[in-house]
Amino acid sequence: MQKLSFQKSEPTIKRNTAPFNPSEDAAALRAAMKGLGTDEKVIRNILTAKTNKQRQEIVEKYTAEIERDLIADLKSELGGNFKDLVSALMKTPVNFLCSEINRALSGLTLDSNTLTEVLVTRNNVEIKQIVQTYESLYKRPLVEHVCDVAKGDYRRLLTLILTGTRDQPGKVNTEKAKELATALFKAGEGKMGTDETEFVKIFGHESYEQLALVFDAYKVEKGRTIEQALQAELSGELLDISLAIVECIHNQVTYYAKQLNKCMKGLGTDNRTLIRILVSRSEIDLGDIKKEYERLYNKTLESHVKSEASGDYQKALINIIRGNEPQPT
Repeated sequence: MQKLSFQKSEPTIKRNTAPFNPSEDAAALRAAMKGLGTDEKVIRNILTAKTNKQRQEIVEKYTAEIERDLIADLKSELGGNFKDLVSALMKTPVNFLCSEINRALSGLTLDSNTLTEVLVTRNNVEIKQIVQTYESLYKRPLVEHVCDVAKGDYRRLLTLILTGTRDQPGKVNTEKAKELATALFKAGEGKMGTDETEFVKIFGHESYEQLALVFDAYKVEKGRTIEQALQAELSGELLDISLAIVECIHNQVTYYAKQLNKCMKGLGTDNRTLIRILVSRSEIDLGDIKKEYERLYNKTLESHVKSEASGDYQKALINIIRGNEPQPT
């Protein structure tokens, strides 16, 4: 198993050394939207070159100096995927994730892919912030909303994640890992049928560092990978979230690269996932993700996005992927 990927990460969007004047940016944005027509180039070049904190400063200046609502103006002037991308950029990171979770829970059917991706890639501190913010934004507890929509063992595992029962990282126990590996075997491959509750308990309570040792012990003791065991014993949404946890423990950057490839593969593009990953990881580890993407698929993330998107939406996505640092000529 690869080493847990908790090392320093490489963003694409960062606060650079270029002068930043939110008043000038606010005025330029207003000029781009005033009168007949909209200058989308100005909008995308300003917003994709700034950190989220800088974008929030621009919003404040726009309100104070122009006496208008920037986000409302942007929504009224833009359309399609470009509008969705800009809307994502203008939310604070936690508000954006909460809006994605709410969308996943509020459709005709549960969007378990979004729910799984957002929640398995966040630590206890981030989960707590999401839970608190969600209730503030939508006036209902997130756990309650999840329990109303999700079902069965998938719901139980999500509930464990959301209530912060996972052990904190930093302390692992090799002997305990062997015991837990045996417990997983007895609950799955070592018996007729499957005791899903044991999988839920272990995957929901143990830290990712401890689970990494459990998975190593499983392979050594039982001669099969944990992925093989999960695919043989679980199904549906519980299988998907369990495999996602394993993938994130192997290497979270690889997990995101695979999610990006999946959302652009086949007929049509899952633009919600494309926007969510590029926006939410741009100031964290998108630089690492695009390198891993090229390693895995022998093509650049930028080239794949170019083939799937068009117009101002495409150009804005490319700006995010390239980042706001000077590009090589």
